[in-house]
Amino acid sequence: METSNILCRIDRNRIYFELAPIEGANYRETTYYLIVMEKLAKPQIICHIEKSVNYSLFDAKWIPCSAKFVVMGSRPRGSGIIQIYEVSSGELKLIKDIERSNAMKCGTFKASSLRDRHLATGDFKGRLNIYNLEDPSIPIYTANAHKEIINSIDGVAGQSVGCGAPELVTGSRDGSVKVWDPRQKGKPVAVMEPKEGEVRRDCWTVAFGNSYNSEERVVAAGYDNGDVKMFDLRAMTLRWESNLKNGVCSLEFDRKDIAMNKLVATTLESKYYLFDLKTQHPKKGFAYLTEKAHKSTVWLVRHLPQNREIFMTCGGGGSLCLWKYNYPERRKQTDADGLEHGVVGSVSLLQNSTLSSQPVSSLDWSPDKQGLAVCTAFDQCLRVIITTKLNTI
Repeated sequence: METSNILCRIDRNRIYFELAPIEGANYRETTYYLIVMEKLAKPQIICHIEKSVNYSLFDAKWIPCSAKFVVMGSRPRGSGIIQIYEVSSGELKLIKDIERSNAMKCGTFKASSLRDRHLATGDFKGRLNIYNLEDPSIPIYTANAHKEIINSIDGVAGQSVGCGAPELVTGSRDGSVKVWDPRQKGKPVAVMEPKEGEVRRDCWTVAFGNSYNSEERVVAAGYDNGDVKMFDLRAMTLRWESNLKNGVCSLEFDRKDIAMNKLVATTLESKYYLFDLKTQHPKKGFAYLTEKAHKSTVWLVRHLPQNREIFMTCGGGGSLCLWKYNYPERRKQTDADGLEHGVVGSVSLLQNSTLSSQPVSSLDWSPDKQGLAVCTAFDQCLRVIITTKLNTI
């Protein structure tokens, strides 16, 4: 027996579906509402492909100008592994499986040209290697870079013109930060480390920035005691430092190849810090905001390549948070002493999602396809995710 008509009403960003009783129906008159909230108009974080592996995953990077990505990790017996996957028809196809003697911790393509697409890696024994993935059996460059594990690696200028030499920076548990030019074998071009006898803090993260011409360049480094240091490579000086009170897990400039604009630092104890780098006060340093992002450690931050105001943070509970930075009306002001200081804006949470029960160890946005990303977690799963509607923000 027919019992109801379906009526639809649209009110702003909500859609109401009403089940209206037919006149004369012999049941208690009831109205149901199905409300599609405005959050559906926001970006959605969708797990497109999930694949379980039999080793520990530490890092993943998209291979530029391709539908392929590389993952790095450690087998149970302690050897290293590099695997190359291709996304094809909604599935992952394993292209290459490369085993190395040492467990692999991190990697980057940023110091390589789009023509070569060489992968630079840091391993648990402190070795820096560069691989040609067409023939990865023997590294094309190798150096005993550090005495202990290389926690973080970053590259710059490999895909840019007029931004100086292609270089790599590594940060290690031995407390040193070193800059390498792949054209100069065996020796770093710069070393930033404590003096003899001083306490050496574990360097967890490094990042290049301010590389907008052939002369300017800085390196930011974060340490286990909460220190953040910014080194000016042109002047070879410590440009700025601060302490965030908790270990610094990840650092990233919103762009490497522009004049310094913003820097995000993620820490233990659920917080991240966003620094406005446009104006540096001689005493107060850079203006900043802090935000509680996850319920546990914020493992890393990654800015969207196509929009520097959007970034993703990854948490220890397997969660992802998508953020947007909103600029203030004025980016600097003058204080009572006539000195300029920066004015920080605000952030808004666009979306969040929980992908895993374990920490997300790495995330890399595709440089070619907006919203496409690959991430790894300590549950031994790699995931290809899609974030929708980023072009509307």
